[in-house]
Amino acid sequence: MIDFRFYLAVFWRRFPYFFVLLCLGTAVGLAVALTQERIYVAEARLVVESEQIPGDLAASTVRTDATEQLQIIRQRILARDNLLEMANRLGVYRGASAPEDQLTPDERVMDMRQRIRIQTSGTGRGSSASFVTVSFDAPEPQMAAAVTNEVVTLILQENIEMRTTVSGQTLEFFSQETDRLEQELSQMSARILEFQEANLEALPDSLEFRRSQQAAEQERLLELEREKSQLRDRRERLVELFEQTGEVGLVGAVARTPEEAELQELEDELTRTSAVLSSDNPRIAVLQAQISALERIVAEQQAAGTIGLNDEGTQLTPFELQLADLDGQIGFIDEQKAVITANLERLAASIAATPGNAITLGTLERNFDNLRAQYDQAVRNRSAAEVGDTIEALSKGQRISVIEQASPPASPTRPNRRRIVAMGIAAGLGMGLGLIALLELINTAVRRPVDIVNGLQITPIMTMPYIRTRGEIWRKRLIVFAVVVMVLVGLPAAIWYIDAYIRPLQPILDEIMSRVGLV
Repeated sequence: MIDFRFYLAVFWRRFPYFFVLLCLGTAVGLAVALTQERIYVAEARLVVESEQIPGDLAASTVRTDATEQLQIIRQRILARDNLLEMANRLGVYRGASAPEDQLTPDERVMDMRQRIRIQTSGTGRGSSASFVTVSFDAPEPQMAAAVTNEVVTLILQENIEMRTTVSGQTLEFFSQETDRLEQELSQMSARILEFQEANLEALPDSLEFRRSQQAAEQERLLELEREKSQLRDRRERLVELFEQTGEVGLVGAVARTPEEAELQELEDELTRTSAVLSSDNPRIAVLQAQISALERIVAEQQAAGTIGLNDEGTQLTPFELQLADLDGQIGFIDEQKAVITANLERLAASIAATPGNAITLGTLERNFDNLRAQYDQAVRNRSAAEVGDTIEALSKGQRISVIEQASPPASPTRPNRRRIVAMGIAAGLGMGLGLIALLELINTAVRRPVDIVNGLQITPIMTMPYIRTRGEIWRKRLIVFAVVVMVLVGLPAAIWYIDAYIRPLQPILDEIMSRVGLV
């Protein structure tokens, strides 16, 4: 069974210690509550709005996520130079409560970063919007509202500047890329044209024509060889007949020059070839040109009256006429063979060079096609960048707008003096009860008859408590009174002196309360 009367007596006997600790906790709570200055918190709310123009119709080129964008803006605003400039311009550290020379620049930057709060809620993706809460705490409500609105203005300016800068840089990049690709296309076109002009007779698109021309020239060369062989046979038979008989069988016949005989042969060949080939065939054109040239030569000979005369001006014999005719035809065939052979060599060289030219030309054309595809893509990207830049210039893309401006708060946000005092009283109660429990646990003295029975296994006849003298009682009361006065008066006075003349306790208390979750 629990002896409540005994523990109640123990409590009353230890009550001075309990009372001292209760007074200590209460005094500390009162000192903290009274030394903390009033802090006003001004708050503004913003929202990240989605694009004003549907993305499937005209998309912005700024694709930064709302959360990432706000983080970038927050880091820019909380930069050292921006915070110092803002604090000096708005006079955050001027006044009776915050002397200007009290904090160093580094301490001011750290203090401003702790007092400015930029919090986001929502993801900003899909149907959910992203909200931004901006707040600043200051000893004066007007200062809290002024700094908060200044931070809001900086957020709006940074958002516009960042988005317009990104869209402008995107447009500038694709404009430069388009100009560069256009220059490369012009250079590549010039290289292709220069190569085609330098290899005009060895390009792959005329390969079939040159092969057919080569075959025709080879056929013509064989035909000339046959004609030359026939003419040589006729000459040999003519010489042999003249040596045997002294006649050539052409008495009374009209003498013809070699040019006239060759002209007759070409006209006969043109007649035969026209029956097989079309009028626009290159072979027909060559025969017609040769016939025209021989006709002019024959006409000149007839006009000069030199037909049938030798070098001395005497009349040629029929044998000499026929030999001259055959030799002229053979010489003309040799000239034609030389021309055809040169053409065949030229055609063979161009045909042999065609595969290499085809590879080189194909490489140039592939590079040109690749550049053209890149150029077309760059032009499309530049058009999209121009639309995106226009959207950002007109503020029709994703933007941050103000829902509620900050206004000077009517009442301070902290400190909550009642809560601080209540916490001090609770701490004093806890320390007092804990000390009594601790003293009771470590005390092993005999204080009740039951302790004698349990410890010595004997039953006493009677027990008598310890009786204090009047001097001991008053001495104990004076000690308790002195401790209580020291706790209630001396401790608050010491805290006030430290806060006023040694070091302000406000930042320390704010840090402690922030860590325990009271702020």
